[in-house]
Amino acid sequence: MSISSTQARQPGAYAWYVLSLLSITYIFNFIDRQILAMLIEPIKQEFGVSDTAMGFLSGFAFVFFYTIVGIPIARWADRGSRKVIITLAVTIWSGMTAACGLARNFAELALLRVLVGVGEAGGSPPSHSLISDYFPPKKRATALSMYAAGVYIGSALAFLAGGYLLKNYDWRMAFFIVGLPGLILAVLVGLTVKEVPRGYSERRECGEHPSETPPSVPATSPAPQATLAEVLAFLRSRRAFVFVAFASSVQSLAGYAILTWGPAFLGRVHHMSFVEIGLHLGWTIGIAGCLGAWLGGHLADRFGARDTRWYMRLPAMQSITAVPFLVGFVLLQDKQQALLCFIPFYTLGAMYVGPMFSVVQGVTPPHMRATAAAILLFVVNMIGSGLGPLSIGLLNDHVFGPIYGAEAIRYSMLVMGLLGGFASLLFWQAAKSLREEMAMG
Repeated sequence: MSISSTQARQPGAYAWYVLSLLSITYIFNFIDRQILAMLIEPIKQEFGVSDTAMGFLSGFAFVFFYTIVGIPIARWADRGSRKVIITLAVTIWSGMTAACGLARNFAELALLRVLVGVGEAGGSPPSHSLISDYFPPKKRATALSMYAAGVYIGSALAFLAGGYLLKNYDWRMAFFIVGLPGLILAVLVGLTVKEVPRGYSERRECGEHPSETPPSVPATSPAPQATLAEVLAFLRSRRAFVFVAFASSVQSLAGYAILTWGPAFLGRVHHMSFVEIGLHLGWTIGIAGCLGAWLGGHLADRFGARDTRWYMRLPAMQSITAVPFLVGFVLLQDKQQALLCFIPFYTLGAMYVGPMFSVVQGVTPPHMRATAAAILLFVVNMIGSGLGPLSIGLLNDHVFGPIYGAEAIRYSMLVMGLLGGFASLLFWQAAKSLREEMAMG
């Protein structure tokens, strides 16, 4: 079976199927991850713990092992079957999410959330690597933005489902209901996703069309390998990667802090019910997040075709533009005005994700891509997912709580949101060397 030169430059229908299925698994990844944000208040009340403890549960209890385990799993993904890893990962995180509903105390719940993190560590790095082999560089930011939209669809569904389930059931049933369906996805990935040779999309774009390894047939040729030390040394030598990693970490620090504590903020400050919170945040995060992710990838591919530095210039502009809307969301006294400010804040805040992933894949050789993605996620998640929620809890309990009481969360979120604006400077620095490093990648 041969592939024409025109087909060699365009992803086929099967590539879009793989992207769609991996995106759906990522949606469930974030449903299982973010459902906890809606459950903070009832869990806190049942187990009698502090905001700091809940910040730990939402942050480091999940993130520490998620990031630590992610690197050896990504090393496996750069050498072995990526679809097998994803299948096992979905099985573990879905099963452990459901098991959270059986926790008898806070310590057991924290341990189960650690295991959810271990499972989810095997999701994104091999998925990034597979998508990069199905989609050529000029389509990659768009494809990875579509995958990244799973963050926003999954978070939206977590908020919508969480509000409904808390009204009609309890937090334990919420974990059961959102966790178990992922087991079906694991079967679909295992049975229908095919491996392709590493670097396949670049070879197709150059006009090569090896009929012996089309997308529907697993690769049989051995891939080149690099040690972890070699990958780390390579990434340190790429100035763009270093600045992208730290810019994304700062952006993520603010984003996860606001997203995790947003439901508690609306409940404590604006006295909204669980159902109201789920509806308002769910629809906004789903629509605004997906729009921002798609728009960020689309604009990056469009402007980046003229000058690759725009892949990072655009996130630099977006991150600083989002700050005034964040200020409005947390400080405005009127509930409707605050919720309106959240829409552009979240849209702009989502636009960096696709370009971030695309740049990291673009400056990295194919046989290092899963490991590079895991190292990026290690830095971003340790700083963003780990410190973001925990910082809000600490600020609530020890800084603003003694002064402002229930209003403390307003000022804690303001501090973390303003900090996110500094990502703009780091993204701009990443753009300076991007053209040369993408050409070498």
